[in-house]
Amino acid sequence: MTLFSAPDLIVDRRLLRRQLTFWRVIAVLVALAAVLGAGLMLGGGRLSSVQAHIARVEIEGLITGKQETLDVLREVENSRASALILRINSGGGTTSGSEALYRAVRRIAEKKPVIAVIDGIGASGAYMTALGADRILANGSALVGSIGVIAQFPNFSKLLDTLGVKVEAVRSSPLKAMPSGVEPTPPEARAALEETILETYGWFKALVGERRKLEGPALMHVADGRIFTGRMAVDLKLVDATGNEDDALLWLEAEKNIRKDTPVVDYKPRDKARSFGGFTALVRAGFFAAGSLIGTGQAVEDMAKAMVGTNAPEGMISLWQP
Repeated sequence: MTLFSAPDLIVDRRLLRRQLTFWRVIAVLVALAAVLGAGLMLGGGRLSSVQAHIARVEIEGLITGKQETLDVLREVENSRASALILRINSGGGTTSGSEALYRAVRRIAEKKPVIAVIDGIGASGAYMTALGADRILANGSALVGSIGVIAQFPNFSKLLDTLGVKVEAVRSSPLKAMPSGVEPTPPEARAALEETILETYGWFKALVGERRKLEGPALMHVADGRIFTGRMAVDLKLVDATGNEDDALLWLEAEKNIRKDTPVVDYKPRDKARSFGGFTALVRAGFFAAGSLIGTGQAVEDMAKAMVGTNAPEGMISLWQP
């Protein structure tokens, strides 16, 4: 039998109390780390809420104005990012989708600096998106321009005649669902479609004139649908200078007092299933510990698939194809 003196008991109690305090602190820290990690996963792995940074958003492939991209831009708008670098490598897409991106970029530019960098191609609807930025840079060999609008539809009427197939339709008015692609397009239907195209083209051209300070012959020269290299685009005032992301960072430092060594954080569409799964796992682990312890070729390929598949973009398109 071992006897403990009063001083020994006091020392043992103090030591036990210190050990319990230590493990309680460790458990709380682990739980906080788990919750913080979950928050970062829900934010796509970004440190946007805890650290000053520059946001980077990539616009690639066929532009359709899908909600995921608009959500990313909205997140940048409401984030603590001090600026946005818009990396563009797209030949365009639907006119309505491109306009939606342009307006989303303009909303961001009202709150923080936005600079667009055209890597390989920034044509048609993609160039429309770039117009929302405060400044546009392009690689010297990038392709820029193709300002215009087009509506394309295959017409199989002769093929159907050869096969002996006739498609009949009952319409509420002569121009309903015209052109159809399965019967000859009447002149009045073509004229109505052309009127729509020209109205949208006029808006696009005026937007270029307003944002790039162009008018008269200078505006008509760049807005006739042709494509230009980045170096040509500088002389034509379609872009402000040739350059890449490093040059964008230098401009932000020189003109907007944002240090060029500020971290650049990618903003991408969230993987909701993975984020919420990770959140559940991390919170569970944290509280368990507390108890015991995110080109050009691609754009053309997408468009080709769309033209022959079921994902055809709806409405008019602003797309450059070689």
